[in-house]
Amino acid sequence: MLVRMICFIFLVLSLATGCSQAPKNGTAPPQDPTKNQVKVQQIAPQKLEIKDSKAVAERLEQLATSIPQVESAHCVVFGNTAVVGINIKKDMDRARVGTVKYSVAEALKKDPYGVNAIVTADLDLDQRLRNIRDNVKAGRPVTGFAEQMADIMGRIMPQLPRDIRNPPSNPVPSDANQVGNPNL
Repeated sequence: MLVRMICFIFLVLSLATGCSQAPKNGTAPPQDPTKNQVKVQQIAPQKLEIKDSKAVAERLEQLATSIPQVESAHCVVFGNTAVVGINIKKDMDRARVGTVKYSVAEALKKDPYGVNAIVTADLDLDQRLRNIRDNVKAGRPVTGFAEQMADIMGRIMPQLPRDIRNPPSNPVPSDANQVGNPNL
């Protein structure tokens, strides 16, 4: 009889504590959203604004050419982004090219303007950078500078399938906007 009484009291207490947890309308009690958040301090350095692009380009070129296997380097600064193309020996194997490119990136990381630079060892991109750099040094306006830089950045950056947008379902032909088009 005593065992039954203890079991009954235990059952009533467990039911009472279980039922008191939820509000009567069936929704969960409001919780403080900041209670379970983890606060993290930003440790990445702020990207410095490039005010003298010519001086920054020359500095980054010097840093890149200080690496032993780099024959030449060409840097173009566009806005707040620097792209550094390196020219290395043509007979070097692919694994060694990656190592040299990594060494250049390590050297640029120590410079406050070079830490966010983009480094490429692609011969075509280096030639494009050299052409742009020569035009800038000669004081000639560079036609299509933004388009060339977009081309260069597009070759460096990967294409992600999730970024591809579907074409519109009913594209308008380019000649449909002409005056006198009988299809309008």
